[in-house]
Amino acid sequence: MSSEDVLKSASTLASYNVLLQVMFRVLTFLLNAFTLRFVSKELIGVVNVRLTLLYTTLVFLSREAFRRACLSGGSGTNHSWRQVINLLWLTLPLGVLWAALLVCVWLWLLEIPDPQTVPYYGPAVVLFGLSGVQELLAEPLWVLAQAHMFVRLKVVAESLAMIAKCSITVVLVVSAREWGLYIFSAAHLVYTGVLVLCYAAYFIRFLGSEQAYKKSFPVHHVGELLPCRVDGEPLVDWTLARLTWSFFKQSFLKQILTEGERYIMTFLNVLSFGDQGIYDIVNNLGSMVARFIFLPIEESFYIFFAKVLERGHDVKKQKQEDVAIAADVLECLLKLVLVIGLIITVFGYAFSHLALDIYGGSLLSSGAGPMLLRCYSCYVVLLAVNGVTECFVFAAMSQREVDNYNLVMLALSVSFLVLSYVLTWWAGGVGFILANCLNMGLRIVHSLLYIHRYFQFTAWKPLRGLRPSPLLLLALAVSGVITAVSESVFCCDSGWLLRLVHIGVGAVSLLGVLVVVLLTETRLIQFVRTRLLPQYGKKHT
Repeated sequence: MSSEDVLKSASTLASYNVLLQVMFRVLTFLLNAFTLRFVSKELIGVVNVRLTLLYTTLVFLSREAFRRACLSGGSGTNHSWRQVINLLWLTLPLGVLWAALLVCVWLWLLEIPDPQTVPYYGPAVVLFGLSGVQELLAEPLWVLAQAHMFVRLKVVAESLAMIAKCSITVVLVVSAREWGLYIFSAAHLVYTGVLVLCYAAYFIRFLGSEQAYKKSFPVHHVGELLPCRVDGEPLVDWTLARLTWSFFKQSFLKQILTEGERYIMTFLNVLSFGDQGIYDIVNNLGSMVARFIFLPIEESFYIFFAKVLERGHDVKKQKQEDVAIAADVLECLLKLVLVIGLIITVFGYAFSHLALDIYGGSLLSSGAGPMLLRCYSCYVVLLAVNGVTECFVFAAMSQREVDNYNLVMLALSVSFLVLSYVLTWWAGGVGFILANCLNMGLRIVHSLLYIHRYFQFTAWKPLRGLRPSPLLLLALAVSGVITAVSESVFCCDSGWLLRLVHIGVGAVSLLGVLVVVLLTETRLIQFVRTRLLPQYGKKHT
């Protein structure tokens, strides 16, 4: 597959992933708004912080390293897919071990919620752990689908799973509220079960078909999806296994940085379960755009960079056409996420109070809620830039560089935990966001230095993508001042008419910023039309 074909497939995958994440976030957004009316904030805190942390920790530590290694450039080409599948099945026993360990910690070492307010905590912990193990059954199928750019499979599978989860949650919250945590545990089990069934059903139908033959798919029948040894070959590719181990050591540190505030809340009890619920809702609301736009771009273009670039090789010893495409894509991606992040920061400040009041009423808009969301709006810019820079860096690093970066991640993890603990006692929930900002900034600096060295002696300067036009910066500054004044005059305690005026002022200001983007960032607009939205753009640039 040529670099252009890989780029086209990665762009299509990013587009579908964005749509999928939009649907996920909208459904989760509506589900949280709905359940806020029926269950206590303490129960929401336990589900959204503690139980979700158990699930995400289990699946991340069990599969993330395998995914990164097996999707690196050369998987299935320089490596036998038989060995790759064997390696991927190791996620299941690893997941069982993690599940047993984490369930014991969650049941016996952590504070137990009041059973009157949050009933059935113990069974819920076991069921959330079981759901994580159940999801790992689909891991070899997921990697095969991603590596061969089956873009629609992921969208359909995760859409059906999320719809099933939301449907069960709504029905049980309304009809059986007294079930407490059983409601959310059952819904999550159904989610992972539907996910596994969708992937299994697709590959059972696909393998051996004429379509698989035309694609020269490396697996020919269902039996080859199970682990087995081929005569004359090792059970696994040990080069790939060592790379997996490098990523596995890094996954500990990355998980702490990603979910650090939840670990602090869970293990150090700096916030009550009710306050955890409020923080998590505000955090999810603030991260909606970051998650449904930036994360899919990072995941999809990591695959692109990993396939186009040769890991650990000097840039001058690689195909210059491939390097040129990678540099061009990196520059445009940096510009894209920076512009989106700056827009969110500017308009998030003036509309945080209104958004929380509409979403959850005084429960969210009073107290620290609006300040939390304003701070998170600033954090979004750092999230955006870090996602793109790290997806390039992780795709280009050699195994030795990955191992060395683990030491950097270790230092960042320790500093993040210390900063989170200190800043939370000083500033409450806002302290979590401040600690995240500081650590994200350090990660960005490290990635930028790596990218600068990587392209230092070439004609390509992809870091120019971090320099938006002066006219755009001026438009953003003017819009920030106008919307801040509008909020102080029209919002948010004087009725809906003045609220609508404030929304209108924001809409006009946003339109002005978008017009400036269209006029000044023509190359970026072309990239979005022809790469991220290939179905609407031209076939070739």
